[in-house]
Amino acid sequence: MKTNPIKFNIAKDNDNFQQTIQDEKQMQPILAFKTCTALITPFTANNKIDYSALKRIVEYQITSGIDAILLLGTTGEGSTITTKERKEIISYAVKIINKRCTLLVGTGSNSTATALKFTKQAKMLGADGAVIVTPYYNKCTQSGLIAHYKAINKIGLPFIVYNVPSRTGLNIVPSTILQLEKLSNMIGTKEASGDINHILEILKIHTKPVYSGNDKYNHLFFTHGGNGCISVASNLVPNMIVEQFKDLNQSLKIHNKLYELNTNLFSEVNPIPIKYAMNKFGFCKNVVRKPLTKLSKENAEKLLKCIKNLKN
Repeated sequence: MKTNPIKFNIAKDNDNFQQTIQDEKQMQPILAFKTCTALITPFTANNKIDYSALKRIVEYQITSGIDAILLLGTTGEGSTITTKERKEIISYAVKIINKRCTLLVGTGSNSTATALKFTKQAKMLGADGAVIVTPYYNKCTQSGLIAHYKAINKIGLPFIVYNVPSRTGLNIVPSTILQLEKLSNMIGTKEASGDINHILEILKIHTKPVYSGNDKYNHLFFTHGGNGCISVASNLVPNMIVEQFKDLNQSLKIHNKLYELNTNLFSEVNPIPIKYAMNKFGFCKNVVRKPLTKLSKENAEKLLKCIKNLKN
């Protein structure tokens, strides 16, 4: 994503000058994106990180006009990435992206201490921001959510709160969203509850950006004041997702055209179907890490037919 050059207001006092630089850096809208791809993590046949495939996919995203890339989220199989791999992947992505788009990193955990560690690491390695899922399994109360994100806020890295109750067993209620939006480094919400009433309520009251976390609701978000999406489908069709957030009439057409794809991409646990699809397009091997398994033959046939229809 392009940003305007920083215009320094040179102060007489050196301390004031340094503070001016810092303040103006913080004012840059580095995370004001519309379209973000929740990127897959490609693996080699022997389950190592496939960096040549990663570069190929990143270049495809950037040349297609995607504003931001999210590494190591759910789609990126972040929960099965080792600590060593996490550092290497982020460092590699920072280098090859080279500020051509916004780089986000999934740093969430059901342990606040671990989420803090991952978020500090992302900041240190040069990520622009983080996407942080709510604590899962052990869960917490709404007060616990606020305490969790307040602790992360102190790190100083812009972050997006990720609400996906189907995976976490925990939903962020609208009143809690409003409380979290008061945090200085909280810059938005990725909303993937799948609850239409909940989504519409968030879109009605939000004071900071709200992003669709489910591609089949992208058009709904666009027509009701949402700010963009963090997409799985854009791994495969980034140009169409970019176009979906440019014009309302075009958005509906793309919604209808992608409806079958968006359904089939969740025929099994994400990212199993999108990995299969990306393999069919020649981007990477069809390899996921256990406990995930390859797409079933029945669902693979349906998805392949859907992909072929998109090409026509």
